[in-house]
Amino acid sequence: MQRAVTDPLDTDSESESEPATQLSFTLEPNDTRHLAMLCGQLDGHLRQIERRLGVVIRNRSNHFTVDGQAPAANAAATLLNALYLDVQRGIGLSPETIHLHMQQADLETLAVRAPGASDDEDPANSVVIRTKRSNIRPRGRNQIDYVKAIDKHDINFGIGPAGTGKTYLAVACAVQALMDEEVRRILLVRPAVEAGERLGFLPGDLSQKVDPYLRPLYDALYEMLGFETVTKFIERNIIEVAPLAFMRGRTLNNAFIILDEAQNTTREQMKMFLTRIGFGSTAVITGDATQIDLPRGQHSGLTHASQVLENVEGITFTWFANKDVVRHPLVQRVVAAYDEHESKMTGGAPKRNGPPE
Repeated sequence: MQRAVTDPLDTDSESESEPATQLSFTLEPNDTRHLAMLCGQLDGHLRQIERRLGVVIRNRSNHFTVDGQAPAANAAATLLNALYLDVQRGIGLSPETIHLHMQQADLETLAVRAPGASDDEDPANSVVIRTKRSNIRPRGRNQIDYVKAIDKHDINFGIGPAGTGKTYLAVACAVQALMDEEVRRILLVRPAVEAGERLGFLPGDLSQKVDPYLRPLYDALYEMLGFETVTKFIERNIIEVAPLAFMRGRTLNNAFIILDEAQNTTREQMKMFLTRIGFGSTAVITGDATQIDLPRGQHSGLTHASQVLENVEGITFTWFANKDVVRHPLVQRVVAAYDEHESKMTGGAPKRNGPPE
């Protein structure tokens, strides 16, 4: 029975003039488990693609049929081929990863490609981060450039809105480096300033005070290594978590250090952190320059560093934009709406969250 399609979010209004078409293709090899992963529970993944592209997808085993306007049908067919390749590579699918696939894809480009064409020839598709429990593939040019920069350079900045994968990919790169014995430990660091609160006002010992700030990093580690492994590594000090203030006086050798929420560092703290880097170490600094929680009058060390270190050899900056948001589609719209409002309130000069002019 043909499923009804509602709310085609990304179809062009001019597409109504495009001729309807039906595409049929077969996904090989015919693997029942992989096909079930592609379609999702109760065909949830297929329905997500239908709503987004305004098409109808039917399948019997590994034979698929797509009905819709010609460009959208071609795009859906090409997308299904790409997703099936990911499944075969061991990359898990979820509503988030499928949204990111479509976010990354230029639908017009997809529409003119042959539905059965492989994307293996694209060098970007060879970038896969391998962790203990899953393989993670960066999506979109900015994420791919970010991962490549981390692999090649010792100090790397990822700056952009919430939900662009800055921290998640940094943790994935850290886990891979630890598994490959390129580093001996992982350090997770965050400034203890959040929405006007300070550590001293929170109950508990140091660990209990700091843990809430590092929860997103813990969650990523649990997903990639498993709860028991992470707990064991923390007990053996292979994974260390600490507030930024506790980095003073240390030299960090053979470590992968992630400074998250770096927009809440002061200039002095940022300089202190960057001068902790020792031999054999990689540092990744992530932050969103539009969400600074420092007291009024204090300047962000992240925005200052982006100006001072812009042309320093060996340091890379990856600037993420609203289009790179990989969370729920509404998150991207929320970010865009706030940017538009900020621009109106400041006379067309929103807070800068992009590369220097």
